[in-house]
Amino acid sequence: MQIKSAEFIMSNSIVAKCPPSRIPEYAFIGRSNVGKSSLINMLMQRKSLAKTSGRPGKTQLINHFLINKNWHLVDLPGYGYARVSKSSKKVFQKFITDYFLKREQLLCAFVLIDVRHEPQPIDLQFMEWMGEKQIPFNIIFTKADKLKPKALERHVELYLKKMLETWEEVPPYFVTSSADGTGREEVLNYIGEINESFAYS
Repeated sequence: MQIKSAEFIMSNSIVAKCPPSRIPEYAFIGRSNVGKSSLINMLMQRKSLAKTSGRPGKTQLINHFLINKNWHLVDLPGYGYARVSKSSKKVFQKFITDYFLKREQLLCAFVLIDVRHEPQPIDLQFMEWMGEKQIPFNIIFTKADKLKPKALERHVELYLKKMLETWEEVPPYFVTSSADGTGREEVLNYIGEINESFAYS
């Protein structure tokens, strides 16, 4: 898939106020500081479409971007550590879960995992919740450039093995790097295939 256009549409914290159009929607979510904004900018080949920050928890709203005039990319707040109050975290969690449970346009979510780290309970719990609610999702391993090839392979295998302790099979996954563009074509082609299926359904 070629990215011909990418434009910011709106930010809000109320699912009912999300864009009413019925076009396909893909949500990106992960722990704070997982490299989500950098990944989105890499996928779209825009330097500052999604705001990046050295401070975790920068994204605090549901952000909609219109891509190629025919699908939405949704940048969701990170879960887990962030320099926000406990009351704010509860609000974030509420509208994150509301989004996944109520947004009919959502065709697939991408859960971002920092491939450098061992499987984190909060990531595993979040994906388990997604599975229980039957929300389609894939895994995107980020920051692949930070590891040597053999270490990268080992970390991915470790994660998949951990998931198979509770899952019958692991969801589709992609290995990416915002620094060198690894995985960009694979992720975009995957979205393109779903869009084609949606168009003919």
